[in-house]
Amino acid sequence: MHKTPFKPFDEPSFEGILSPRQIEALRSNLIGRKVVLCFGAGVDSTAMIVALKAADIQPHVITMADTGGEKPETLEHVERMNLVLAGWGWPCVTMVKKIPLASTPYTDLYGNCISNETLPSLAFGLKSCSIKWKQVPQDQYLKGVQRGPMRRESHALWKAAQEDGDRIVKLIGYDCGKADMRRSAKPPPADADFDYQYPLQTIGWARPDCVSAIAKALGEQFIPTKSACWFCPASKEWELYWLAAYHPELLERALALEYRALTGRHSRFDSIEFGATWEELVKNHDRFPSNATSVGLGRSFAWCQWARVNKVTDSDFKVLRSPDDRLRFLLKYAELQKADNAQDIRTSAATPKRRVIPVVPA
Repeated sequence: MHKTPFKPFDEPSFEGILSPRQIEALRSNLIGRKVVLCFGAGVDSTAMIVALKAADIQPHVITMADTGGEKPETLEHVERMNLVLAGWGWPCVTMVKKIPLASTPYTDLYGNCISNETLPSLAFGLKSCSIKWKQVPQDQYLKGVQRGPMRRESHALWKAAQEDGDRIVKLIGYDCGKADMRRSAKPPPADADFDYQYPLQTIGWARPDCVSAIAKALGEQFIPTKSACWFCPASKEWELYWLAAYHPELLERALALEYRALTGRHSRFDSIEFGATWEELVKNHDRFPSNATSVGLGRSFAWCQWARVNKVTDSDFKVLRSPDDRLRFLLKYAELQKADNAQDIRTSAATPKRRVIPVVPA
């Protein structure tokens, strides 16, 4: 496992993190409310915790969904944040996980895809994988479940809300970047069970503001790796090189998932010949993967094809592991990152546009 260097943190400093106007905006929205913070263990949700602490607003519950596909670095970050939260006297992050029926031949999202010989729904422009493996388990943790493998009593906060005729407000870590502004515009501000608020948008923070706030309040070692499943269809090319360098075994598992989907029972392919004509081949095909939504795990490209063309794997899709190959992956990873990715500025939070080439750990 690739370990991010970590040392015991100093006493956090929140002076100057928020202006009086920002503090007032957050407090006027949340003081007196029953607050649940949805933690994704990425930059935005970590910055949301920093902002709430700076405004002296403590959530009642913090939840995170474990799909079984989180990167090791993400799980390490949760452990570190729990040390911080415990030091503040705040509730620690409660990990929740979907538990399928005992007769189901899988226990996580990856196994779900392998068993069904398909890709995560995001590869087809859908959101059911996130709803099924993230949103629903977090809702069930609060509301309770009457029967089945997820059976549990309602959380005390949910019971109190029902008794008081009150509503729980869920905090979502969407920032003021273009992508998150589009996402937050789609869902309604409330549904049958919960209200929703976006504190980072309330205070006007975009990604660079989030990174700077984390670095200032907690230290640069708390700027987290991008939080997403290691086989997420939204992954960019730099993330694939990152996986090849730091977690080749996970990239191999992702490639195996895609290959199984492309040649499985939903496809007419008996075998696949990877080469320069791959994209045209699948786009002209009349069955899976859908030519309207996806040509592979990367939606617009197949990871297996990418790995072969870019000499990331051998012909059996085993990631090349020589020191020279690993250095090549690291250099490509550094070259392809964009300035708004947190990893670009982990060692230079004050100068977000500076790019940093990773050093190969011993």
